[in-house]
Amino acid sequence: MQSIKPNFLKYLFIPTLLFTVAATLTSCHDEPEYKNTIKGNFDALVDIIDTRYCFLDDKDIDWRYLAHHYRGFITPETTDIDLFFICSALLDELKDGHVNLTSRFDTSYYREWWTDYPQDFNLRTLEEYYLKFNWLTTNGIMYTRLPGEVAYMYYPSFSYTISELSLDYILAILYNSRGLIIDIRDNGGGALTNINTLVGRFIDEEITGGYIMHKTGPGHSDFSEPYPITYKPADEGRIKWNGEVVVLTNRSCFSAANNFASVMKELPNVRIVGAKTGGGGGLPFSSELPIGWSIRFSACPILNSKGEIIENGIEPSEGCEVHSPDEELAEGRDAILEFAIDLLKDNPLPFPDEDEGEEEQPQ
Repeated sequence: MQSIKPNFLKYLFIPTLLFTVAATLTSCHDEPEYKNTIKGNFDALVDIIDTRYCFLDDKDIDWRYLAHHYRGFITPETTDIDLFFICSALLDELKDGHVNLTSRFDTSYYREWWTDYPQDFNLRTLEEYYLKFNWLTTNGIMYTRLPGEVAYMYYPSFSYTISELSLDYILAILYNSRGLIIDIRDNGGGALTNINTLVGRFIDEEITGGYIMHKTGPGHSDFSEPYPITYKPADEGRIKWNGEVVVLTNRSCFSAANNFASVMKELPNVRIVGAKTGGGGGLPFSSELPIGWSIRFSACPILNSKGEIIENGIEPSEGCEVHSPDEELAEGRDAILEFAIDLLKDNPLPFPDEDEGEEEQPQ
């Protein structure tokens, strides 16, 4: 169990801010009204998570026990800022990067989902030793053809919207390659709609890439039936990629990047290479405490195509777990990228040379 960090005590001298108007929480469920007091705000936070957070049972979290423990840190001298750090420490027990408490002076964030793991990536190493400071860029995607006729795309964030036309250009320029590497290492997520755009270039028919469930009541297991998340092929006339694909991942792949890895892993011509992703398989939702602070948390679990929770991350394909140690990256070697290149470099090109296979004509 996490204890309150000692450094939050330095805020004890700051006087409590005065609030004259009490806020109430509203939702589709009957809820008590919470007073805008230290304990009232704490209890509001506890009940919001208890009734709406979607992974308490999956993570085997005794939320009420934890709430009782952290409530014990509240004293008559506790200030609003003290309360923020008490609540933040409690929320860290969820071990969820989608959980944030936002006040006027800070936003809490659980970082250990990635800080306790190897980075397995260095952008400068990629740019200098593999891309040679020479690449094309559109919609936030860096792309080029690597030695060995292997196509490469680095997509740093699903917050960059991918247009269909730009993706046509990327795939057209890279098309005659032995395979395609999609590098999403350090991609912290973004818009789920960009997953649809990308996946549509690698499928020929509609697929069920996963499922989502919605909260239907305050109980920890009150969920709807899984609702399928479908992906459709790109429209006719768009450029498709029918060859081999390798997706590179590290622990810092989160949220939409985690979902993308989950969907792509199930395609027959795709392998996931690198390290297990960081998870983030819950659709976030926001609520508010009487004090005016917003609380963001995972409310709807997302499942893979087999109906399994993906909150804890996506494993690499069998035989494809690879790590890039910091010392090697500093020396210019990216073991994850080189493993992917080796997987693809001996594949035949989609189109042979014009003269290949032609019989010599008599003179």
